[in-house]
Amino acid sequence: MTRERALKQTIRARAAKTGERYTTARRHILRELNPSKAPKARQAPQAPQAPEAPQAPIRGGLSNAKTIEKTGHDLAYWFDVMDRFGGIDKDHTALTTQLYENYQLPGWYCQGIVVAYERARGKRVVNQKCDGSFEVSVSKVIAAKVPALVKMVSDSRTRKRWSAKADPELVKALETALKSSKSKGFVIKPNGEARYRYKWGGMTVQVNLYAKAPGKTSIVAQQTLPGAEAVEPYRARWKAAFAAMAETITAAPAK
Repeated sequence: MTRERALKQTIRARAAKTGERYTTARRHILRELNPSKAPKARQAPQAPQAPEAPQAPIRGGLSNAKTIEKTGHDLAYWFDVMDRFGGIDKDHTALTTQLYENYQLPGWYCQGIVVAYERARGKRVVNQKCDGSFEVSVSKVIAAKVPALVKMVSDSRTRKRWSAKADPELVKALETALKSSKSKGFVIKPNGEARYRYKWGGMTVQVNLYAKAPGKTSIVAQQTLPGAEAVEPYRARWKAAFAAMAETITAAPAK
C-alpha cells in the first residue's frame, strides 16, 4: 500500500505540473520507472468519442488549429485545464490570468482560448463581451493608404463621395461626432495606425485603421450594442458603408 500511495502521489505531482490527465501522467511515470514493462499506450482514435470541445473553429474565439500551433495543445486540453480550475464559476479575468501566469501563454492567445471556452460552455454567445454586453465588429481591406481613409471619413467634402450610399443614421452620427467641439478627430499613432472613438446615441463606436500591404488599409469598426438583436442590423450598416468607401476609392482613387 505504501508503494502504491507513493506512486499515486508522484503521478498527481506530474499531472499538477504539466496539466495532463491522471491517466496520461500515470502512463508517462510507469514508462520512466520501467520502460521495458510499462503498459503500451492505447492508440488514440481518429476522433474523440465524447469531445469536450469542438475541433472546428469557434466563432470569435481561437481556432483549434491555431491553438495547437501556438500552445502545443488543442482546445480540449485547455478546456480541461479550465474545467479543473472551476472555470464555469470563474470570470473572464480569472481564467485569462490562470492561463497567463500558470502556463505562460501569450496574453492575446489567453484571451482567444478563454473566449472559445466561454462560448463552448454556454457562458456567453457570439458577439457577447465578458461583461455580458454586446458588440459588433466589421472590417474591410480597402485599396488606399491610411491618410487617404482618414480624410475620406473626417473631411466633409471627401465624405460626400461615399456617404450617399451608406446608411443615413450611421453617416449622421459620424458627422455629428466630428462636428462636436469635444471631438479631437482621428488619433494617428507613431506606427501609422489611426483611431477615432465617438458616441452614437448610447453606444460607443471605435474606428481603427491599420496599414496592410503597400497601398492598402484595413478599416475596422467596433460598436457596442444594446442587445443581441442589434448585431446583424448594425453589421449590415457598417458593411454597406465600407463597401461604399471601397467603391469610391476604386472609381476615383483618393490621393
